[in-house]
Amino acid sequence: MKTIAEEGKTAAIVAYITIIGTIIAYFMNSDTKNTFAAFHIRQALGIHITFYVLGVLVGLFDSWLVSSAFYIFIAVLGIYGLVTAIQEEQKEVPILGHYYQKWFSTIN
Repeated sequence: MKTIAEEGKTAAIVAYITIIGTIIAYFMNSDTKNTFAAFHIRQALGIHITFYVLGVLVGLFDSWLVSSAFYIFIAVLGIYGLVTAIQEEQKEVPILGHYYQKWFSTIN
């Protein structure tokens, strides 16, 4: 018998692969409503939205130092989320994970 994490692992991993992957994972999880997958879909969606919103602001600085720090920050969040999904763990990404869970709580 599979655990909830094992059942939702594929959707959770797919969610971190671009914003399109998050959309695909959302529809993959729409029938089963797996809580593990939903947790990671919320995390991934938050990371992607943060990338686009902050990316616009970072672009205004026109500085390789600011841009580099931004890309490293987003990469760390994405890799952390992906690794926890692979390890079948439900850990929030650093700094913003709690907010992602709260803001996107309607995603089940």
